[in-house]
Amino acid sequence: MDPAKLAKLQAAAAANRIGGKGTVRRKVVRKTKAPAQDDKKLQAALKKLNVQPIPGVEEVNMFKEDGNVLHFTAPKVHAAVSANTFAIYGTGQNKELTELVPGILNQLGPDSLASLRKLAESYQAIQQSQQRPQAADEEDDDDVPDLVENFDAVEEKKEEKEEEKLD
Repeated sequence: MDPAKLAKLQAAAAANRIGGKGTVRRKVVRKTKAPAQDDKKLQAALKKLNVQPIPGVEEVNMFKEDGNVLHFTAPKVHAAVSANTFAIYGTGQNKELTELVPGILNQLGPDSLASLRKLAESYQAIQQSQQRPQAADEEDDDDVPDLVENFDAVEEKKEEKEEEKLD
């Protein structure tokens, strides 16, 4: 076979090559959309539980034992009331109870109210302890400090040392 013809065929094959050894690698990596797949899997699991969507839920708060709250804003809520099953999904945030206090007082149960009282008492104790040192400092400024040393004796010792140096 003629070397010129062979080179011509190789050049034509390289231009039409789709894959295999010697091809240029792809530079952009295509990522699959995992959240859409998770959402489809979630919807399938919810259908198996026979839950129905509940529209119009603005926020959901889940109270933890440590005093924190798992807070969902505009979540998707599904429920099967007969099975006492609720599914809440969306973006949740861990917040402290004090951050949400004015708006969630009507949601608090007896356990949460007790923890809220403890939290309020500890908050008041912290504020009082911060105010006490300031008040103590003000009182100390008004008082005259006690004399620890006899300043006359120290002055006399200095004078004696100076006299000894002069002699």
